[in-house]
Amino acid sequence: MAGGGFAAPDGSHTHDYGGGVTFPVVLTCLMAASCGLIFGYDIGVSGGVAQMESFLRKFFPEVLSGKKNANRDAYCRYDDQLLTAFTSSLFIAATLSSLVAGRVTRTVGRQAVMLMGGALFLAGSTVNAGAINIAMLITGRMLLGFGVGFTAQTSPGRWRGAFTTAYTIFLVLGTLVATVINYFTNRIPSWGWRLSLGLAAVPATIVVLGALFVPDTPSSMVLRGRPDAARASLQRVRGPGVDVEPEFKDIVRAVEAARRNDEGAYARLRGEGYRHYLVMALAIPAFFDLTGVIVISVFSPVLFRTIGFTSQKAVFGSVMLSLVNLAATSVSSFVVDRAGRRVLFFAGGAAMIICQLAMSWILGDHLAKPHQTATMTRSYAVAVLVLMSLYTFSFGLSWGPLKWVIPSEIYPVEVRSAGQATTVSVALCLSFAQTQAFVALLCAMRYAIFLFYAGWVLLMTAFIAAFLPETKGVPLEAMRSVWARHWYWRRFVTADAKQEVHDENSM
Repeated sequence: MAGGGFAAPDGSHTHDYGGGVTFPVVLTCLMAASCGLIFGYDIGVSGGVAQMESFLRKFFPEVLSGKKNANRDAYCRYDDQLLTAFTSSLFIAATLSSLVAGRVTRTVGRQAVMLMGGALFLAGSTVNAGAINIAMLITGRMLLGFGVGFTAQTSPGRWRGAFTTAYTIFLVLGTLVATVINYFTNRIPSWGWRLSLGLAAVPATIVVLGALFVPDTPSSMVLRGRPDAARASLQRVRGPGVDVEPEFKDIVRAVEAARRNDEGAYARLRGEGYRHYLVMALAIPAFFDLTGVIVISVFSPVLFRTIGFTSQKAVFGSVMLSLVNLAATSVSSFVVDRAGRRVLFFAGGAAMIICQLAMSWILGDHLAKPHQTATMTRSYAVAVLVLMSLYTFSFGLSWGPLKWVIPSEIYPVEVRSAGQATTVSVALCLSFAQTQAFVALLCAMRYAIFLFYAGWVLLMTAFIAAFLPETKGVPLEAMRSVWARHWYWRRFVTADAKQEVHDENSM
């Protein structure tokens, strides 16, 4: 790509042509990561809007009037499948678009996909802000979801690590911005929800305008059969007097290697010798969702209303959780390469289990018992808020960033595209299922919903202890030997990986 030498997809290293991180690279990474801001905003805004009285009065009057057994059971106050579809429809649309986004990007280029994603964001926020019925609400949310699936594919391959970190931080920031905006718009009697949903148009407009200045890389042009345009683009970056032919040939070789690896990557991922990669491609995103953090992130205002907070205090509680999440994500970025992945998984898992057990005990003992009112006392409600904050911090320190870090480290080049795409699709699909089912599960399981998630966290922590090797400081080219040494996965690794371990031991 334009700027510096790079490692070819086959693992070989090309010459370093200098140039470092160029302005186009920085701009592309920032624009792509800023799409995480919109994703985070759309995640954070929906939960707050879903409990606003003006929003419920307009679209779900039966929920507001308590016709869903709210007088008899506080847990069922918001049990309405159309209401949860307002939130979950974003994730199912993102799942569908993520399945084709990679191919579309290779066909039309990064700039066109970013313009497409920004336009979808803008259209979705406009439809949501002007919605007059439930169909318009869900249509707007699905347009936003399609934008999420497309723009997640727009980062430059060489700088994917930096992009992943930036994307995660932008996503958390987007959630924080959404909860703060909900706090203020919740005070507007009849149309505050429209402002909350419509303000997503601001970053969407920035993405559309910024995409006009994001160039396609020479490698992207070569991949799309435009070698002359790629050579000219490279010449503009290097300067008129520089011989770019050696670098251009390396780009062509790297693109051809990438094309070979992409062809049949899914078949290889399912084949012999790759069983451990397939398991991780499915298990990591599945366990991530089963921590329960998605539903707590989205439905925290609903949970706070359930335990007795006023609407304004419920949104303020959501703001606090967003601030805690941002702090935890920032701390994790400093400690993840010092403490290691497994230590953070264990510490975060243990803390999440304790918090979930405590929340379950408080809700079970102090909320909606036959001899009590439908809400708990203030002191216990505050205790639930504190526990949710500790839970959020533990998650933000462990599973939050590691869900993205681990998939970026473990896959060999020949299945990397398939492994990472599978991880993203599974995560989005399960996010849809979780957000759609959570309120119904809360109504059916009551306080035991947190026991349900605590059980999953216990299981996933045990899974990490038994099956995920430590990847801290391990170069990508040495990752095969790590699996070959593992007590269980060594029976599935290829003969080449076992030979690498044998050669290392004999030295």
